[in-house]
Amino acid sequence: MITLRNVTLRRGTKLVLDQANATINPGEKVGLVGRNGAGKSSLFALLQGKLHEDGGEFQWPRQWQLAQVSQDMPETDQPCTEFVIDGDTRLAAARAAVELAEASDDGEAMAHAYTDLHDAGAHDAPARAQALLLGLGFQVNEVDRPVNSFSGGWRMRLQLARALMCPSDLLMLDEPTNHLDLDALVWLESWLKRYAGTMVVISHDREFLDAITSVTLHIDNAKITRYGGNYSRFEDMRAEALSQQQASFSRQQDKIAHLQKFIARFKAKASKAKQAQSRVKALERMEKIGPVLADAEFTFEFQEPAQLPNPMLSLREASFGYRAEDGSATTIVHDVTRSVLAGQRLGILGANGQGKSTFVKTVARDLALLTGELTEGKGLNIGYFAQQELDVLRPDDTPLEHIIRLARDLTAAGALSGQGTREQDLRNFLGRFQFSGDMVQQAVGSMSGGEKARLVLCMIVWQRPNLLLLDEPTNHLDLATREALAMALNEFEGTVMLVSHDRALLRSVCDEFWLVSHGGIEPFDGDLDDYQRYLLDMAKQKREAVQAAQRAPAVKAKTEPVVAAVVSPQPVAAAPVAAASAPAVNPADQRRLEAQRRQQLAQKLKPHKKALADLDQRMASLQTEGAALQQKLLSALPPAELAQIGKRLKGIEDETAAAELRWLELSEQIEAIEAEAD
Repeated sequence: MITLRNVTLRRGTKLVLDQANATINPGEKVGLVGRNGAGKSSLFALLQGKLHEDGGEFQWPRQWQLAQVSQDMPETDQPCTEFVIDGDTRLAAARAAVELAEASDDGEAMAHAYTDLHDAGAHDAPARAQALLLGLGFQVNEVDRPVNSFSGGWRMRLQLARALMCPSDLLMLDEPTNHLDLDALVWLESWLKRYAGTMVVISHDREFLDAITSVTLHIDNAKITRYGGNYSRFEDMRAEALSQQQASFSRQQDKIAHLQKFIARFKAKASKAKQAQSRVKALERMEKIGPVLADAEFTFEFQEPAQLPNPMLSLREASFGYRAEDGSATTIVHDVTRSVLAGQRLGILGANGQGKSTFVKTVARDLALLTGELTEGKGLNIGYFAQQELDVLRPDDTPLEHIIRLARDLTAAGALSGQGTREQDLRNFLGRFQFSGDMVQQAVGSMSGGEKARLVLCMIVWQRPNLLLLDEPTNHLDLATREALAMALNEFEGTVMLVSHDRALLRSVCDEFWLVSHGGIEPFDGDLDDYQRYLLDMAKQKREAVQAAQRAPAVKAKTEPVVAAVVSPQPVAAAPVAAASAPAVNPADQRRLEAQRRQQLAQKLKPHKKALADLDQRMASLQTEGAALQQKLLSALPPAELAQIGKRLKGIEDETAAAELRWLELSEQIEAIEAEAD
């Protein structure tokens, strides 16, 4: 296990951990949480061996294999599949042993080396690597592209795949979801649930933490507190602990006041001096309980739009894509005829590469429409949060220079936002977004991702938009800022179009969803849980297609002469042997074996499929009952009946959530059984 006993850790002059204690048991999935700057990354660095404790005792099993995501941007023309395979350190060591044994011409050493190579999984390493790549959103035709042909975000996905490829006892992930779309995030959750080792993860995605962790370590005030549960359970337990702490603090303050009153009253009296001195010592010995100081929560709000055109915009036979320098067009989404209405809250869903960001960029006027018509409502005022904040920020400019330039441009365009334009007014406005003092004069390029995201939000709010286009706005936001954003969006009176992998934000903000898929945009008839099942089905189909393609050459080889050879992933000398014809297979025997295999598979799947059907039936029944109760609430009812209906609706919600979770587990089990049969 990993243990920290009275550990003190400093980063420069800052005390990060002070007499901190924590334990992580083998096989535990741990979420590491705390406010920005609390010390999460420092504790990560300690676990990775990059930092050493300044005091106390830190222990972890030295025989453990550590896997982590490298933060270096890979610059290589190596094919993606090979790059990911190189992350398998055990396989790399086995390959090196094979080369060494061959160079020594030692037959016994070669035999052992080839055995180790097989045990390390050399035979299926490309398939394992490509499964990781496909799960993280790469297309089938991209798995052998050079690494340096991808953008920075995709290269970080390659580093994540490389870390997952590495056999490990301890897996450490720092914000692994930042560069992922929702489809890749759902796949990653499924993979991490099956991971057998110990895992420590830093993330600001509430649902991701809830799905994969069972222990939470909270860093606050240089101390580590362990909670047995996922993030939601941690919040509940911490709220209860804070409430108890506040009550204890109040009681202690009363006791201190009583002791101080006694001391002040009797310390000058000779007859009471001894008792007064005793109380002074009791006061000194008392372990002080700190008051519950509310976190400096960041909150903001969008101003009421000056006008709300309806519809906001209309699309007629519109095609979206991009043009190359030579003028040639690449169409990604085509023939879209839809309208965006005032007050709509749209979540834009779609697998990676289907055109979500292209669609949003076109509506934001960053890309030109290829064909068709896009008609904007009179008075449309767009607030656009780009997926890459630096698309709209200048690294060398300060926050004050950004807001001054924005005010000047809007004034020149006759589109004032209603804000004061004096420098002091602009400084005050920046202060509402925690840009105060020297920070207003700090170059944006030197700021953290969260600070850049806050500046973009600040500029959007200042423009007083009536249509918000948000493309992955939470990538660099901590949990508190994400909640502030959700609250602000829920109070916003205009229209919201949101692309995000943060399911908590999508659930909180969006009333309906559009699905960008197969070159079109259509309403998605379902909620996020339905979409998650849809993504899992799509991922399964993709894997089956790849497996079928990989099996095809093997099937073909069965009908051709076979040459036995020593197989190695690296070019090595192999002595050819006499060719032998493949034995003929009796078709009747083949059909009988296939029938037996199908029957065994059906028997194995039967209880799972029955349970799945029962769950479908139960969820449909719960949905019908809930709809009936919701309808009943529309009529005048006595208070007792209203309370009873509310209680039942809460029960239906809880039972439905549990049923959906069980549905996903059964689906994964069925998928695993079918994969084994293949």
